[in-house]
Amino acid sequence: MKNLITEFKPTIFFLLKFLGLYLVGNLLYGWFVTAWQPQADPLTVWVSHQSAWVLNLVGHDVKALEYVGKPYVYLQVNEKAILSVFEGCNGINVVIVFFSFLLAFGPYTKSLLWFSFLGLLIIHVSNLARIVLLFFVAQYFPDQLFFVHKYLFTAFIYLFVFLLWIWWVVKFTKPKVA
Repeated sequence: MKNLITEFKPTIFFLLKFLGLYLVGNLLYGWFVTAWQPQADPLTVWVSHQSAWVLNLVGHDVKALEYVGKPYVYLQVNEKAILSVFEGCNGINVVIVFFSFLLAFGPYTKSLLWFSFLGLLIIHVSNLARIVLLFFVAQYFPDQLFFVHKYLFTAFIYLFVFLLWIWWVVKFTKPKVA
């Protein structure tokens, strides 16, 4: 048993660091979100307004509107709410998962700093694309919104994170020689 623990010590240590960082990140994020209740938190508002800006850029007259006492932001067309953006839609939880892996895996180099920034940017842009596409699904295929939101687009955004992790491990880390 001792040999087994010794053999898997790096893996066990990685998993404990990852889970610890993920837990701390989520607790801090949960504290941040609840501090703004019953309003939408500033990050959700920011992402909602950016999503509306992208939709306006592609020719749709969309407004992101906050309501007093509501924890979400409506994306509206002609005073009609098409999509509600909640705190889970701002992509922060995905970023927490991404950073928890990078920090747990290491190594702590300048490459980690710029890769973290690049990963954050890729995750943010893919999350904006997800919200914009969800807007179109909600507007034109409302019966499909639950499946597309809950399963399809969630899988896509976590696939981006997984691919970023693979990129980090393959390109920027060197295996330790025993």
